Amino acid sequence: MVSVSLTSVWAQSDDAEKEAIKEVIQNSYVDGLQNNGDVDIIREGFHPGFNLLGVRQNALTKYPIYSWLESFQERKFANPNPPTDEQKVTSKYLLIDITGNAAMAKIELWRNDVRLFTDYLQLYKFEEGWRIVSKIYHRHE
Repeated sequence: MVSVSLTSVWAQSDDAEKEAIKEVIQNSYVDGLQNNGDVDIIREGFHPGFNLLGVRQNALTKYPIYSWLESFQERKFANPNPPTDEQKVTSKYLLIDITGNAAMAKIELWRNDVRLFTDYLQLYKFEEGWRIVSKIYHRHE
C-alpha cells in the first residue's frame, strides 16, 4: 500500500516539474526568443552559460545566449511589433524526461501548419528553478 502512495506522489511531483519546464520553455524560448517577447523573461529562462549547438559543413557550431540575445534585440529594435497570428511560432511538446535535477525536452516549432524545427532542449534545476542550458536541433526543409 505504501508503494502505491509513493508512486502516486512521485507521479504528481513529476507532472508538476514537467509543467514547470513547459512554462520556462514557452515563456522564455517560444513566446520570448521566437515571438519577439520580453528580454527579461527570456533571461530568466536561460542559464547565462547556455549554448545553442549546431552542425554546419560537418563542423560543430556554438552560439552562446549572449550572442543570441544581442541578435534578438537588434531584430526587436528593427521590428518592435509583436508577430501577427500568421507569423507567430507555436510549439508542440513531444517529450519531457526528468532525472533528478536534469531534464530534456523534445519540442517542435511550427508556423502556419509548417514544421520548422525539432528542438532538443536540455535543462537543469537550480535554486531559482528550471533553466535551459543547451539546445540542439534539426531544421525541417
